[in-house]
Formats: sequence, structure tokens, C-alpha cells
Amino acid sequence: MHYYKKNIGDYAKKTGRLSMLQHGAYTLLIDACYDRERFPTLAEAIDWTWAFSKDEIEAVEFVLRRFFDLEDGVYVQSRIREEIGDYNAKSTTNKRIADDRESKRKANAATCERNVHASLPSVNEAPPNQEPITNNQEPSIKEANASLSGTTFPTCPYKKLIQLWAKHLPHLTQPRTWEGSRQTNMRNRWIQAGKPSDYSPEGYATTEAGLRWWDSFFGYIASDTKLAAGFENNGRTWQPDLEWVVNASNFQKIIDGKYNK
Repeated sequence: MHYYKKNIGDYAKKTGRLSMLQHGAYTLLIDACYDRERFPTLAEAIDWTWAFSKDEIEAVEFVLRRFFDLEDGVYVQSRIREEIGDYNAKSTTNKRIADDRESKRKANAATCERNVHASLPSVNEAPPNQEPITNNQEPSIKEANASLSGTTFPTCPYKKLIQLWAKHLPHLTQPRTWEGSRQTNMRNRWIQAGKPSDYSPEGYATTEAGLRWWDSFFGYIASDTKLAAGFENNGRTWQPDLEWVVNASNFQKIIDGKYNK
């Protein structure tokens, strides 16, 4: 989910004694939890907040101890859990309502179509002269629309792309779940790379062709860029993960060659 309510008074009462660094760590953590719709381990919390220095990491650890509960190695917060649950429940209800509405619309459309094309009552008058209907005649509006929509873009094969990531970059972080904004970003990059462009001249119109393109792309990251080895920052090595790669801005930087060896 990309939106949540923040009561300034409640926040100030709850976090009034935090330092500026701790405030930043707390804000980044709750933003990440809502966005990903899940809770982090300690290592993930440090990664999600981009904490590099000793003070930043200590601020993250303090916030986790003070405002989160540790459950099976994962730091959770009951309020965030409840709001995510409510959000998902409403989303499910809204989807069901939309599906029901669409089903009724299609049923009504089918009924109207049958009524329009029903046989006319027989009359004694001779039918007017008319050319016979042949296969050479122009298609109906419905058939024309169907032919235009027939070339739809292949559905993003999330699991197979994750497998290709693991094939070329097994030493980097491998995602355990893939949902929320991660799915959205990957689907958008799948479509973006599939359209003809300077870095994808042919584009791709099938799942198989798309998987070949991404297999080559991940191979390029592994062999021809500095990303596979990571970067040193204040004594800590930062390495990208798949979520970082399919972010629109980061994807474009890779394509532009910013990280080339």
C-alpha cells in the first residue's frame, strides 16, 4: 500500500524523545513496512533504511527495540499489521464488487446483442434485393475490436524472472516474497523492455522472447558491471538486490551504463 494516515499528535507523543537520526530511521522503517506490506528482519531493516554508518545502524537497532516486537526473527508492529490487514480486506471486497459489476455488464451486453440479432418476424412481402454476405465483406465492429486487442503484451512471468536473477547472481540477496510495489515495478520494467527502443531494438512480443532478453540483461549485470561486486561505503559493502534493479530510476542507470566496468 502506498498511503497511510499519520496522526501528528500521536506521533509526537510516541517519539518525542528521539534524536533526528532516530526519527529518520523510524520514518523510513514504517514507510518501508507499509510499502512492502510486510515486516523486516534486522538485516532487512538496515537495508531498507540504507543505513551505512555505525550511528545510522545503531539508530535503526534502537528504533526496532523500542517500537517493534520481535517475532521469529522478524520485527513487527501491531498497528501497522492491523492497517495492512484492513487495507487488504477492503481491496478484496472492492475487487469482488468490481468483478460482480463486470459480470453483470457482460451479461447485459450479451442479452442486448441477442435481442438485436434476433430473427425478424416473417412477412409476406418479398425481401429487397441485397448482395449475398460473403467472407470478403468487412468484419463487424465487434470482430474489428477483437482483432485489434488480440496482440496483447505477454503477462509478466515473475517467478521465472526471479529464477533468472538467481541463476546469474546467486551471491546477491534472493527475494523470499514478491508482492506489492515489487510486482508493480517488475511488471512495468517487463513492459518497458518489451517495447522497441535503443537498448531493445526488436522489443519482444512473447514470453519466451522476453525471458531471453532478461536472461541476457541479468548476465550483463553479473559480468560487465560493478554491481555484482557491490560498493564499499564506510567499511560496509553495499550490494543491489532485484527490487533495487527493477526500480525505474535504477533500471535506467544500468541501461545507461553508469555501472559499467
